[in-house]
Amino acid sequence: MSIQALREQRANAAKQLRTLVDNSKDKQWTEDNQKEYDSIVANIESIDQNIDRQQKVLDIDAANNEKINRRAEGENISTDEAATKNEKEKAIFNSWLSGGVNALTQEQQQYVAQRAREVRNTMSTGTGSEGGFLVPNEFSAQLLQSLKEFGGMRSVAQVIQTSSGATMDFPTTDATTEEGEVVGENASVSNEDATFGTKPLSVQKFSSKTIAVPFELLTDSTIDLSSHINERLTQRLGRITNRLFTVGTGVGQPTGIITAASAGKIGASGSTDSVGHDDLIDLIHSVDPAYRSGNCGFMFHDTTLRELKKLKDSQGRPLWLAGLSSSDPDTINNYAYTINQHMATMAANAKSIAFGDLSRYVIRDVSQVMLFRMTDSKYTEKGQVGFLAFMRSGGNLMDVGGAVKYYQNSAS
Repeated sequence: MSIQALREQRANAAKQLRTLVDNSKDKQWTEDNQKEYDSIVANIESIDQNIDRQQKVLDIDAANNEKINRRAEGENISTDEAATKNEKEKAIFNSWLSGGVNALTQEQQQYVAQRAREVRNTMSTGTGSEGGFLVPNEFSAQLLQSLKEFGGMRSVAQVIQTSSGATMDFPTTDATTEEGEVVGENASVSNEDATFGTKPLSVQKFSSKTIAVPFELLTDSTIDLSSHINERLTQRLGRITNRLFTVGTGVGQPTGIITAASAGKIGASGSTDSVGHDDLIDLIHSVDPAYRSGNCGFMFHDTTLRELKKLKDSQGRPLWLAGLSSSDPDTINNYAYTINQHMATMAANAKSIAFGDLSRYVIRDVSQVMLFRMTDSKYTEKGQVGFLAFMRSGGNLMDVGGAVKYYQNSAS
């Protein structure tokens, strides 16, 4: 079944769900209502799984076309020339992955050496047994795109790319209390300059840790080696960066969104592992109305979603509703939500739910990824080759007006 047909199926199911809930207004939610609700939700979840599988394939094709178009525009060449260059670099890269520098022609070796010199000094990386390789733009872009699918923060934050890791100060301002004035005829206007500030948006160097690949995998022509290594890098770099974008201390690492935010609601005694409808209402209204539009929404762990799906309003109706289309997200209490597995699960004192304009968090990536291939005795004795990647990235909540608040479970 096509993805469009699946989306239509989901939209129809979502409409049934909303009709069911809307028709129960001013009425008590019955056991039969709940059974029908649960059945429709199960159907929606099944359709979502099928859509996700097909969407991943479409996203890969779209990303490849975007990279080709971007390169063609940047280098003022045709898309065919850009595609040819990408394929050439990919071939060099795959040869280097499987056989090292000795597997490359002299021309290819010169290209690798030149690319490696571009960033080795700025990243302060050491050299492996065969030196470093500044990965092709295609591989680097694919890696950064894959990181977006891992964790949650990249799906809601502003993500910018810079060519270097130089210190950057990001502007901030709080306009929640500013207003205009009534001016009399021939009267002068008052001055009220916005109070601008800055927050640092530095980057840190992240390591993938060593990835050991057996000789057999390197020589197996049926294996897409670059995709295999990209997947491993994504898992490792995705986990560490998303965790620190969520709860990083800001000391030698990114400042996490929860670290930078403030409390919007602390649960009443006895809510060490729970949250109520009234708590969500209080959390929502702890954020100034100026921020409660556009990108405003919740963020929490998947187990928290499980508990929130059980919550009912004052009439006993579920708070969770399915979106009517791909551009209309599923909601809790009419706000969209993002799953982030590095958010704390509900427990004593846990900061388990974030709410607000999550796009105020800014992630900065340096668009250079360095990969090292190691063939020393430590690996050779085990029939392996080692790979080690470095990337630079950073993040901070660029807000001074309280755009994001969190719910904290009670201490006891």
